[in-house]
Amino acid sequence: MSELIIEPIEKYGLNISHEKKALFSRIGVVGAGKEGRTIINLTASAGMDVVFMDESQERIDFVFQELNRLMDKKISRWGLTQSEKKVIMNRITPTLSYDAFAGCDLVIECTRYSESGRRSTPLRKNIFKILEDILDPDAIIATNGPTVIISELAADLAHKERCVSLYFPVSHPDARILEIVKGMYTSEEVYSKMEIFAQLINYMPHRVNESNGNVSIRLLTIMLNEACQMLLERVTSLQSIEETFTVIYGQRYGIFRVADIVGIERLVTIMEAMFNDFGEKHYKPNPLLWKLYRSNQLGVRTSKGFYIYDENGNVISENKSLFN
Repeated sequence: MSELIIEPIEKYGLNISHEKKALFSRIGVVGAGKEGRTIINLTASAGMDVVFMDESQERIDFVFQELNRLMDKKISRWGLTQSEKKVIMNRITPTLSYDAFAGCDLVIECTRYSESGRRSTPLRKNIFKILEDILDPDAIIATNGPTVIISELAADLAHKERCVSLYFPVSHPDARILEIVKGMYTSEEVYSKMEIFAQLINYMPHRVNESNGNVSIRLLTIMLNEACQMLLERVTSLQSIEETFTVIYGQRYGIFRVADIVGIERLVTIMEAMFNDFGEKHYKPNPLLWKLYRSNQLGVRTSKGFYIYDENGNVISENKSLFN
């Protein structure tokens, strides 16, 4: 009788343990403010499973309410169906514990700005340390923001090379450029993976070396300061400056409208940081910006900035009190 030959058959079958995990199949988001919700929506819509963390169940309920509102608005404009919305929402998982990020390929720190427009660097460094203990060594840890901090956030970690900074513009839904900032420690491999991530969410990746304000904010703040100065000098009206941007230069919104959308408190804080870094006067916030900041007229979020807004963020009128 011939000897029975036994050969493993796993390589011929559909054994789940032999499936190769897709890159960015599961990502995490720490903090679900305006920017965090944008990232959650983008990534879940692109087919990724998303775990997001916020500070309380009340905040988590609010986040789902806002995501539902955003998708319902898209449905009303024929940009999404109810079935597609259900699929997207099923990809989103909330958590109150960092442990839920285990197994993620990428976790993006998106802690919310304070009322003054600042974000705590010690808090963010602590988040990075917690994530390093939970994530696999090849998982990427990112922060979202336009300021030079990624090298500082990564400095105390064992795997510094996997840290990177991202900036998602929030001026309008089609601002699909992702600024990918390489820090002093960021590896080329990590940068290349983030280029793939940008393409997966249908964004154009832009490589940026560490520079406070990146590219987009540096351009915006200089234009905004000049526009504010023309208003102070009564060179022309707010409406004329806005139409110069939208008609002559083909921008979707005028410069003051963009400032209200981004948030006056954020812009003033970032501009002060840029002025301190570079010492260039053109980054110093204009007195009009300080007037809005100190009176808590911060743009769309507070329903009053350069414009006055209704509860849905639609413009009602110019803010005439700005010149009182």
